[in-house]
Amino acid sequence: MKYKGSYTVMVTAFDEEGALNLDEQARFTDWQIRNGIHGLVPLGSTGEFLSLSRDENRQLAECVINASGGRVPVFIGAGAERTEDVVDNCKTAEKLGADGLMIIPPFYSTPTESELFNHYSIISKATDLPIMIYNNPATANVDMTPDTVAKLAEIPNVELIKESTLEVTRVRDIKELCGERMQVFGGILGYESFLEGAVGWISVAANILPKECSDLYVLSAEDKKIDAAMDLYRRILPIIRLVGGHRYVSATKVALAMIGFKMGEPRLPRLPLPEDEMKEVERALRSAGVALSR
Repeated sequence: MKYKGSYTVMVTAFDEEGALNLDEQARFTDWQIRNGIHGLVPLGSTGEFLSLSRDENRQLAECVINASGGRVPVFIGAGAERTEDVVDNCKTAEKLGADGLMIIPPFYSTPTESELFNHYSIISKATDLPIMIYNNPATANVDMTPDTVAKLAEIPNVELIKESTLEVTRVRDIKELCGERMQVFGGILGYESFLEGAVGWISVAANILPKECSDLYVLSAEDKKIDAAMDLYRRILPIIRLVGGHRYVSATKVALAMIGFKMGEPRLPRLPLPEDEMKEVERALRSAGVALSR
């Protein structure tokens, strides 16, 4: 199995003026890999891809691919509303040397199942890279149910899914319907997804805890040490909860600042984390045993 383990859906580094900070992004990428992360996903929603220009998207993808140096797989977030824009994103990622693509459905037009099939079929014909479809109905306004996923799995290159609902039994159902045609990664529910047979987990928390999130995968999915995995899961749960909901970008950037990474503030329309919530970030880090740099 080529792709498995704990992947980070990466935040994007900005400087004090709000421009891309590619030096810090490269440093962050290297730190992630040295701390055992199994794969990286820049330009997801956590990476604020909708707040970047087309050229910034390209620069960010190139930075992470180059900084990773082939040490771990890099799946580039290539989602867009227009099918033609997704195709362009995929071609750019392929030229830059990406290992794969993560593609959320069009998030405004609420496509039907047949429209989804057509959308991903056109994309598949434009790239040789493996495609990870991303099911997150809370943001995409469309829910790719296991039955729909089974149909999409018939498309060449559509080989993986990030299943990011709170219905963990979908991991089980997708595996049952698709067999080896679809490799399932959990989204929000990593530990629970591993128990249902997921081969990986793509998380926001791994920005802050790459080693712990990778260890959770190994303990759960490979070593089958469920009690030890549960102990670790409970320890890092404050971080998982911290970066859930609307704070997944702002709280993550504050937490990274507290451990030594200058990732900048979110871009509009997002706002920085309110001052009165800063202490909550610090408490969560200390609860998870993370050493602060300040």
